[in-house]
Amino acid sequence: MRAIVITLFLLYSVAEVQAQNTEKELIKNTEAAVKNINDTLPNGWRKKGNIAFLFSQSNFNNWIAGGENNLSGNLGINYDFNYKKDKLTWDNKIIASYGLLQTKNADFEKKTDDRFEFNSTLGQHAFGNWYYSLFLNFRTQFTRGYIYGKDANGAEIRTENTNFLSPGYLTFGPGLFWKKGDHLRLNFAPLTSKMTFVDDFYTSQPGYVDGAYFGVDANKSLRYELGFYASAFYKFNIMTNVSAENTLNLYTNYLEDPQNVDMDYSLAIVMKINKFLSANLNFQAIYDDNAFQGFQTRQVFGLGVNYGF
Repeated sequence: MRAIVITLFLLYSVAEVQAQNTEKELIKNTEAAVKNINDTLPNGWRKKGNIAFLFSQSNFNNWIAGGENNLSGNLGINYDFNYKKDKLTWDNKIIASYGLLQTKNADFEKKTDDRFEFNSTLGQHAFGNWYYSLFLNFRTQFTRGYIYGKDANGAEIRTENTNFLSPGYLTFGPGLFWKKGDHLRLNFAPLTSKMTFVDDFYTSQPGYVDGAYFGVDANKSLRYELGFYASAFYKFNIMTNVSAENTLNLYTNYLEDPQNVDMDYSLAIVMKINKFLSANLNFQAIYDDNAFQGFQTRQVFGLGVNYGF
């Protein structure tokens, strides 16, 4: 009996060791396969884009519970064009979106979205999944933005507050770039320049206080910062036909209040119904104490027409 127990114990131990070795070997082979895919990606351009149009409409007639007729539409474009030549990579991404909302009793139509962003990262392979990098990020909006209020008679009024290239942000610098395919990327740039552009119309108004408009001083149209920049991009499938794309940008200014970290986080979830229809959720959170003392957030959700190219 003792011999049988000892034999079973030895067999179990051997099986356990074999299972651990098999698991380690599987992980090693998976990592090698991923590396092989990255290494064997063909030279040249890889391009992929998506256009989505979200539409919503509400109409009320003698509706006792209350409601207001409204109509809204949102157009978004997401386009990636990446280049590879041997150990050189160049990843580019354009994000553009614009949306409007019109309600029956409002004097003005209002924007639900207004964004243009271009990201570009040039990388030279260093070791493993790491690359020496040079990145560039540009952000602005397409049209005028307003602050809304009421006059003494209760009528709706608006005051222009932003415009195309006011503000505009240009951020660039050298660093280290970690990449595992086109779906997972990290970038660290310890010497990053950040330029904020504005129209000096906004900074030359009577009584203007230095830094009140996106950190730009009176009668100036440019603010320069030098700091540390980090970014992350991760795209994955939550389940079949449901994908999530995450983008996070962090920046701290060495020259002024380095303890304050600017943050820009975006989440885009696409729930594909068929080739052309999908439900889309877009969320963005921004913290920039030069623009607003707190978090700015926006969220757009709707059913729309989706076209990939």
